[in-house]
Amino acid sequence: MDDFKDSPTALVADVDCTAGGESLCSKHEVGGYPTIKYGDPAELKDYNGGRSYDDLKKFASENLGPTCGPGENLELCDAKTKAKIEGFVSMSIDKLEGKIRKAT
Repeated sequence: MDDFKDSPTALVADVDCTAGGESLCSKHEVGGYPTIKYGDPAELKDYNGGRSYDDLKKFASENLGPTCGPGENLELCDAKTKAKIEGFVSMSIDKLEGKIRKAT
């Protein structure tokens, strides 16, 4: 895990689901141990690959990293998504709040 400790784009964490991490494990449907999850923290996916350090590092290098989003990662978006994000960013707070209220 030391290889990722100063990474600006990756978090590698160890959570004890039998102690203080129970609520986090429940939220992400961890049912067996060890369990490895990856991806967007709001929508983690199950990792089913090899368990050696080399396997994990190779998977991370080939599959993980910044994804499309506002700010520094806008250039990673396709044209349609980029236009949608730019539209939201240019809206006033009142208009954004109205859209949120309408969606919920």
